[in-house]
Amino acid sequence: MTGPMKHKGMPGRGRQDRRIREMDHDPYHSKLKLSGPAVCSQCGVVFADGRWQWGEPGHEYREVVCPACQRVRDRVPAGFLTLKGAFLGRHRDEIENLVRNVEEREKAHHPMKRIMGFDEQDGALVVTFTEPRLARGAGEAVEDAFEGELAIQYSEDEFLLRVYWTREA
Repeated sequence: MTGPMKHKGMPGRGRQDRRIREMDHDPYHSKLKLSGPAVCSQCGVVFADGRWQWGEPGHEYREVVCPACQRVRDRVPAGFLTLKGAFLGRHRDEIENLVRNVEEREKAHHPMKRIMGFDEQDGALVVTFTEPRLARGAGEAVEDAFEGELAIQYSEDEFLLRVYWTREA
């Protein structure tokens, strides 16, 4: 059901996860088989030349809802980043800003990569994403900047990635 976990930064342990083949089985991407130019009626992203991109739609296009906006509407995240520990309580604003900066940088080139929300759950901060690789990238950025323990778990049966970061001290 779930793939192996990655333990980055632990001595003697290399990368143990398998590559995530996201576009192969993302149900939100396979729903839209667009044959021509389109623009998302929610966020304005343009589908042209076979991919979603920021820009002007051109003269003739069809209005649709892009996969990222569909996920947000349906409340179906593709990635979760769970942050917890005493360190989070003291540095929450910095960590949130870092996660937002990762999203901003990624979204500029890959419009389907977005944060869906930040939620408090049992003393942890849970960030939800429209795309698994963004959850992974945000988790790795937090670990690179603040150290701590990072674990990554994915499900082969679902289009879903869970990233866990913890630091107490």
